[in-house]
Amino acid sequence: MLTNSQLIHHNQTIIPHPVLEALKLRDGDSIVFEIDQAGVHLRKAPAIDKAFSEALQGTLSEWASAADDEAYADL
Repeated sequence: MLTNSQLIHHNQTIIPHPVLEALKLRDGDSIVFEIDQAGVHLRKAPAIDKAFSEALQGTLSEWASAADDEAYADL
């Protein structure tokens, strides 16, 4: 199946309904654009375990200094 969409203001687009159905996308889902030598591939991003992510935050304090903020500010 071939389907298309058009870029609008600020490089936004509407994902065509057949693509939404094929990827089982719903409001709030994240998508990933994978670029390789064959082209660009669109897929649904895996869900993030919010509780796990929040639990990790307390363990990452070693990078929470003013020196780190300055060193990585332009990344």
